[in-house]
Amino acid sequence: MRSYELMTIHRPELSEEDVRSLVSGMESFLDENGAKVSNTDHWGKRRFAYEINHITEGFYTVVNFEAETDVVAELDRTLGISDDVVRHKIFRPEA
Repeated sequence: MRSYELMTIHRPELSEEDVRSLVSGMESFLDENGAKVSNTDHWGKRRFAYEINHITEGFYTVVNFEAETDVVAELDRTLGISDDVVRHKIFRPEA
C-alpha cells in the first residue's frame, strides 16, 4: 500500500454537517476497500483565489490515507462524477 493525500472542495451551498457526512462516506468507502485513513482535516469554508464555474468559495477537506492503486482509481472516478464536489486532487506526498 502507498500513502496518499486527498484534497476535496465541496459546494458552498452544503451545510457543514452535510460536508462532514460526505467526507465520512469517503472514509467508510476507503475502509471497506482495505485502505487505512490516518488523518482527516476539515478546513471549513474558504474563498477561492479564482472563480471556478461561477463559484467563489467552497468547503475544503484534506484526508491522508494508505491504499492500493485500484482503490484510489475508483475513488478518483467517484469524486469526478459527484455533483457535490467542485474539485478534488489525489497525490502521493513522498513522490
